[in-house]
Amino acid sequence: MRVVFAGTPEVALPALDAVAASRHELVGVVTRPDAPSGRGRRLVASPVAQRAEELGVPVLKPEHPRDPDFQAALADLRPDACPVVAYGALLPQSALDLVPHGWINLHFSVLPAWRGAAPVQHALWAGDEVTGATTFRIVKALDAGPVFGVMTERIRPDDTAGDLLARLAEGGAGLLVQTLDGIEDGTLEAREQPEDGLSYAPKILVDDARIDWSHPAAAIDRQVRACHPAPGAWSTFEGERIKIGPVTATDHDALPPGVLEVTKNAVLVGTGTAPVRLGEVKAFGKKQMQAADWARGVRLASGTSLGGTDES
Repeated sequence: MRVVFAGTPEVALPALDAVAASRHELVGVVTRPDAPSGRGRRLVASPVAQRAEELGVPVLKPEHPRDPDFQAALADLRPDACPVVAYGALLPQSALDLVPHGWINLHFSVLPAWRGAAPVQHALWAGDEVTGATTFRIVKALDAGPVFGVMTERIRPDDTAGDLLARLAEGGAGLLVQTLDGIEDGTLEAREQPEDGLSYAPKILVDDARIDWSHPAAAIDRQVRACHPAPGAWSTFEGERIKIGPVTATDHDALPPGVLEVTKNAVLVGTGTAPVRLGEVKAFGKKQMQAADWARGVRLASGTSLGGTDES
């Protein structure tokens, strides 16, 4: 088949590479427009755009996929199907109707669980034991289209969102190509999603990532891992925001929520249950470092608190 790939961030690259190496003819790529990046805020092409240019494939960067010029350019490419991974814009019906076999999305959950922008983060935060990836035909409703294929992946106790997403991106790339193969061969039929098990995964905002140290240690652990690397779980120290990397459960004697105990090699913080050991900390304007190094640098004393209500 002639295919046009749609995607934007780095997580889409394994799928783009897999499609480019497949039996299908990659005739174009759709991605989001160049965006400001770095201290100079200069415009930088998306990771998918950069890889497409390396592959010598035409790149379309519409401000919005409803733009008539974009839709005309897409029609000129005559795609039979459009595989999609994290494109980042809603597709209007007029764009969906241009492609005979449709836009085939690779979504990083087992649908209908965790429809939305942040399925991996929500699966981790909720304490799911298993997640996966799904290929489905995009329809107007959010992540509600009929399903072609599914893969599953066990969530490991120390997984961060970054770790889990990387594995799903690699495994899902193969699933996406298998889906395209099955569509072309006529051996794969899309099935409507079941009504049971529906849940939603909206984007996690910075405010959502603030740690409430009165919560149980297990819940804080899941939150921190779900928010790593982005947007980054955080608390406050002396009125300044600090990002908190993955934490480790301990069997240490209880500490009041948010209260620190500092030793030569570790920093413990109290929760609603047992204390947790801080991993890496990134203070405002500083590099990320081990919590013990941060504690030495700020001359942290036991009994100090993180995230006091007066620091909101």
